[in-house]
Parts: sequence; C-alpha cells; structure tokens
Amino acid sequence: MAEKKEVPYVIPFSHRFLAGGIAGVCEILVMYPTDVVKTRAQIATTKQPNMFASLYNIAKTEGVGRLYRGIIPPILVEAPKRAIKFTANESYKPFFTSSNGKLTQAGSIGAGVAAGCTEAFVVVPFELVKIRLQDPANAGKYTSTLDCLQKIVRGEGPLALMKGLESTLWRHALWNGGYFGCIHYVKNLLPKATTPSETTLYNFIAGGIAGTLGTILNTPPDVVKSRIQNQVVVAGVKPKYNWTIPSMIEIARTEGMGALYKGFTPKVLRLGPGGGILLVVFEYVTTFLRNYSQK
Repeated sequence: MAEKKEVPYVIPFSHRFLAGGIAGVCEILVMYPTDVVKTRAQIATTKQPNMFASLYNIAKTEGVGRLYRGIIPPILVEAPKRAIKFTANESYKPFFTSSNGKLTQAGSIGAGVAAGCTEAFVVVPFELVKIRLQDPANAGKYTSTLDCLQKIVRGEGPLALMKGLESTLWRHALWNGGYFGCIHYVKNLLPKATTPSETTLYNFIAGGIAGTLGTILNTPPDVVKSRIQNQVVVAGVKPKYNWTIPSMIEIARTEGMGALYKGFTPKVLRLGPGGGILLVVFEYVTTFLRNYSQK
C-alpha cells in the first residue's frame, strides 16, 4: 500500500488576517514614538538633532503625550494594514512558486512586492492624516484626527486623501520585498529550532534583520512620501514634490544625498526590532490558532 503523502499545512485566511492585525497593533504601540521623530526629520529641510535628543526635547517642551500624537490613524489602520501585509504575502506565494512547488528566493521577494503594493492602497489616507498631525507646524491647526480629516477634505478635496499614492507604492513594495525575501534567506541559514524559545529567537532575528534591510531600501521614497503628503496644494501653484524619482533627484540636488535618508535612525530603530516583533507575534498567534482549532 502506497504511503500517504503529508499535505503541507496552509494557514487559513481568517488566521492570517487576525494574526497580522494583532502583530501590527503590538508593534505600533511599542515603537510609535520613533515614528514621530522620523516624520519630523523627513519633513524638515534643516539639520535636526539626533533621535534621542529629539525624543527628549519633544517630551520636555511639548509633553510626553506629543510622542503619541497622530497615533489614532495608524492604530485604526495597523490591524487591517498588517493583516493585509501577511495575508496578501501568503496569498501571492502560490503564484511565485517554482515548478516543484517550492518557494524560491526570487519568489519570496516577488510575493512580498505584490503584497506591498496591495497594502499601499489601504494606508495612503491614514498616512496622510498621520503626517499632518505629526508636523509641529500644524500643532494648532488640527484639534483631533477627525478635525484633520475634515479640513483636508474641505480644503483640498476628497482626492487629496490619496495624495502620495505613487510614492507609497514604492515605499511598501521595496520594504515588503526586502522584508519577506530576507526572512526567507535568513531562515534558511539558521539551524532548525528545537524548542519554542528557539523558534521565538530565530523569528526575532530573521524579522529584525529583514526589517532593517527593508528600511535601508525604502527610506528614500518614504522621505518623498512624507513631503508630498505634508505639502498643501494651492490652486495655480505647482507643487514642489510630485513624483517619486524626480523628487528624489531634487532633494539630492538641493540638500545632498544624505537628505534621502533623513529620519533613518529612528526609522530603523523602529522597523528593525519592529520587524522582529511583527514576525514573532504573527507566528505565535497563527500557531496558537492552529492548535486551538485542532482541539
């Protein structure tokens, strides 16, 4: 009698979505203050203090609560955003598998890029509101997240909520391609985990390295995205920043190449460990749900 072939376990859609959402909320709650510093550095055209000095100055002069200003939009979007990130990545994997049914290095990058493009369409309006709220120049302009949203729609039109879509596509395609591609590569280098604690450690290492690589790749379009979304369009006046590549060239020409990596330190300190947190929580929750559903 022929031996029965073991069918690989496929994570159900609902499990992927829930695990991705929980992972995203955990990451944003822990790492959000570094995002505030990152955004302020990116929209500034002058030299800014280092990350730790910025965190201290904000907390001292504006209050600790300012470090969490603008967190409502990311909290609202983080669950569906990260859920879409992981769900889309898993869903796209079959389209990038080789003829023998295995996911190659190139396939893992391709699935990540496709997932990033999918994710980008969801996050643009939330990112726009978050950027406006994080800019210290807008401190007295908006009283709340809802007030910011209403003023953008009234003053700039509903389509303004999709401002920065092209640069957001670049940002998420590069980060997700680098992130999931690197996880695939690093996990193949690491020894097979034999205990739950080793599994957690290896996931954090793979996710942390992958998050760092994704940040290195996507910071230049992220700088452009922040500036596009923070500028208010005036009728009859050509915006300074529009498309990603021309804007990157303009920033490098007028401010130097280093300006394309403004805010890199707080960003990598968020998304390096943040990438590890995401993978650890996602894997933990999917394992928990799998065990629970099989009881």
